[in-house]
Amino acid sequence: MAGTVDGRLKELGIEIPTPAAPAANYIPFVKSGNLVFVSGQIPLVAGKIEGIGKVGQDLTTEQAKAIARICAINLIAQAKAACGGDLDKVTRVVKLGGFVNCVDGYTEQPEVVNGASDLMVDVFGDKGRHARFAVGTNALPRGVAVEVEAVFEVA
Repeated sequence: MAGTVDGRLKELGIEIPTPAAPAANYIPFVKSGNLVFVSGQIPLVAGKIEGIGKVGQDLTTEQAKAIARICAINLIAQAKAACGGDLDKVTRVVKLGGFVNCVDGYTEQPEVVNGASDLMVDVFGDKGRHARFAVGTNALPRGVAVEVEAVFEVA
């Protein structure tokens, strides 16, 4: 029987992928007490990297917002693994951290990271409201436009 969160994902037409394996010397998440710290997720879709380039040059804010949403889906995949497959164990999305690969002078990082934030609220409701940061940078791994990390509280 699907849980409440799984039902919401189905309503939204979102399929949670198998979580990606680490690409370097780290683990995808760490559980400490009731918190799950999820390593930064890039926009992987079916094993292929999406959203390569700089925001403000190669991608618009709206395109980058869609890329941030993909990162958030991958964060949820890691959280699901951390919860033994039961996303109803997530009691709170505590914090998101968003990194935007952008040109000098670009100032719409918050709008980009809203792609991840909006998805967390859509999926988890009030439990998805979180603290957050959104910063610009000159480069991200593999040339992606967006990377997002998260902290979840779990039962």
